[in-house]
Amino acid sequence: MGKNARTSRPAHRCTECGFEVAKWVGRCPECQSWGTVVEAAAASRPALARTTVGVPRSPARPIDQVDIEAARARPTGVGELDRVLGGGLVPGAVVLLAGEPGVGKSTLLLEVAYRWAAGGGPTLYVTGEESAGQVRLRAERTGNVHEQMYLAADGDLASVLGHVDAVKPDLLIVDSVQTVQSADAEGTPGGVTQVRAVTTALVALAKERGLPVVLVGHVTKDGAVAGPRLLEHLVDVVLNFEGDRHSTLRLVRGVKNRFGPADEVGCFELRDDGIAGVPDPSGLFLNRREAAVPGTAVTVVVEGKRPLLGEVQALVARSALAVPRRAVSGLDAARVAMVLAVLERRARVSLAEKDVFTATVGGMRVMEPAADLALALAVASAARDMPVPSDIVAVGEVGLAGEVRRVTGIERRLAEAARLGFTRALVPPDAGVLPPEVRGIVVPDVRSALDVLTGQRDAPWPPRSSRRGASGPRRLRLAGGASARPRPGVGRSG
Repeated sequence: MGKNARTSRPAHRCTECGFEVAKWVGRCPECQSWGTVVEAAAASRPALARTTVGVPRSPARPIDQVDIEAARARPTGVGELDRVLGGGLVPGAVVLLAGEPGVGKSTLLLEVAYRWAAGGGPTLYVTGEESAGQVRLRAERTGNVHEQMYLAADGDLASVLGHVDAVKPDLLIVDSVQTVQSADAEGTPGGVTQVRAVTTALVALAKERGLPVVLVGHVTKDGAVAGPRLLEHLVDVVLNFEGDRHSTLRLVRGVKNRFGPADEVGCFELRDDGIAGVPDPSGLFLNRREAAVPGTAVTVVVEGKRPLLGEVQALVARSALAVPRRAVSGLDAARVAMVLAVLERRARVSLAEKDVFTATVGGMRVMEPAADLALALAVASAARDMPVPSDIVAVGEVGLAGEVRRVTGIERRLAEAARLGFTRALVPPDAGVLPPEVRGIVVPDVRSALDVLTGQRDAPWPPRSSRRGASGPRRLRLAGGASARPRPGVGRSG
């Protein structure tokens, strides 16, 4: 009696991620959403039944005898997307493309459908968010109309499967998975149960027929894929489509990929006549000026396997508030706060009573620690009104002790900087082999980097006449490659 009551006890399920808990809680333990846990009848769990041995559909074979030609990826015709996918779409693969509303997901997939159809394969585009006429108008505007492109405006899963049987496409695009509903599942379209049922059915269809399927997914206000977490586990590839509404630059970032690299990035430019790939995006994140301007520094970040040059800008002004402002755009706010504290404590750059604004150029998002040194140079340059030479790039992570740490891929980063005309680079110790076109300036700490920039080889930055107190001996790696250690007692007061 007690056991039966225990198995039929009602459960509570989160409407956002599908996580189940025994008791009601105000905040979901899985997705941390408030007010999303509701009571749901828990299905009774019968005792484990004995499973009979069945006849397999095909016998197991040695792995070296499995035919791989049928699983070769076929290029979509969109080079930047193929770069992220690892060469193209694999037969039977299910791809989830998620992004914010209006970022350009439908425009990109219309381009993919057109290129695929032009390559000789029929394409079925199913939309549950727009009418067929609206999609046709956008296709006319972007020039993506082909006789092998089939369009269906339907939101019922059974009807979608019927369209697949009638058209027999080589590529299926569903826009979006949250708008398709199944009659065999409970809940409203876009709910956890419906999304799970629709995705499971489409994944089974793709694997059974060897049909590549691309699903469009919505995102939450935090940028995560909407729906249960199981959705990302069911599909083979998860791509995030990112972009700023005030910029035409769009990035397709790989999050999960069973057939290629999971950290690759593709760059696109959204135009009035559609979307186009940007094979060389480094120039989009730089401002070319005739003369150096205080408060700017250039670094090299790595997005996936692609090095990109980015410009970090800073503005330091006297604050009229009791608590000075710290505004950040395109950078990690936590790392910016840490770098400001290091500059204040280790490099004697006074920022306590100043407003500090930091940003990137071109809508670029820089989150990796390799940009710490460039950020420190930009802030110090703005605070002292001293420009960073325009031929210098800075690469390195800054620690709490003020030291500059090594980062991965320095040779590849500086090779990209040399390609765009930079001749000098501030690098951490043990940077490895550098390209011959770039002269490396080794800086063990932040103060050494500021010393080199001012051209004062033996004098710290700022000049000693403007400092109070003494500092211990420290080694400086100079622009010419020599080392200098101040002798005890030299340059000290008292």
